[in-house]
Amino acid sequence: MDIVVGIDIGGTKTKIGLVNKDGNCMEKTYFRTREYPDLDDFLDKIKDTVDDLTSKFPEDFNILGCGIGAPNASSKTGTIKNASNLLWKGSIPLLEKLQERMPIPMKIMNDASVAALGEMLFGSAKGMKDFIVVTLGTGFGAGIVANGQLIEGYGGLAGELGHIDMTIGDGRVTGLNVKGGLEAYVSATGLKRTIMYMQSQYLDESRFRSIAYNDLHGEEITAAAAEGDPIALKAFDFTAKIMGLALANFTAFTQPEAFILLGGLVNSGKYILDPLKKYFNEYLLDIYKDEVKLLRSGLPGKTAAICGAAALIWQDYREQ
Repeated sequence: MDIVVGIDIGGTKTKIGLVNKDGNCMEKTYFRTREYPDLDDFLDKIKDTVDDLTSKFPEDFNILGCGIGAPNASSKTGTIKNASNLLWKGSIPLLEKLQERMPIPMKIMNDASVAALGEMLFGSAKGMKDFIVVTLGTGFGAGIVANGQLIEGYGGLAGELGHIDMTIGDGRVTGLNVKGGLEAYVSATGLKRTIMYMQSQYLDESRFRSIAYNDLHGEEITAAAAEGDPIALKAFDFTAKIMGLALANFTAFTQPEAFILLGGLVNSGKYILDPLKKYFNEYLLDIYKDEVKLLRSGLPGKTAAICGAAALIWQDYREQ
């Protein structure tokens, strides 16, 4: 059996899996990225984890290559450059260093861009030529496909829409120090910050008044919203309003057929998606109304990022 190693390097977790030609993740695991502040230790951990996964694989297999998705990763240079949610700063030659440990065909790309490839090969964007994937995890990422082509940009870093200055809200900064930047509001981290902001603006009783920021998790915010917690509901509405405006603005760039949403924040379901649809429709130009769909990822939630990374390699075999 032919398989591809898919690696998703996130600000919180690094996820690794073995993906077949149909986009099914046959084996998977993860470790916490921040537990490896030294880059060499981190890369050694990836190598050891891949070895452990392949040792458990029940069939004879052939590894075609390894695809890697990471924030601020350039497909042109093989580097990660000043990623706001990672501990390593400067220009990190990750592809070169990892290939020394794993001498197999290997590609790297911005995490949201590989998510777009994954949706095009295996998920909700099958058959589409114009769409934008939005990843809503620790940060906000975007993978843009126009006329059937992934938009990579001159240096391979296109799609950093999370750091666009929206000049909104309380002027909080993103990890790249953009004041009022989108990612600071529309992300799992941004939602936590909004919970704290709403408590400063309103006097409603809420379970969050006794929870410190570092002890707050997205699942709790969703659970609180389901119980009718007013601060949680206000936070979701505030987040959805900003995101609706952003997506309406992005529509004017390429007029996508759909926005495909994935990541932890999307797991909040109707509490984020229902107000998002309302605000998105309000802010859209009339010429685009009822023309742009909002879809959830068509990839299994826990393996979507892994399958997207693997698509970097599998796309070459699909084109043959």
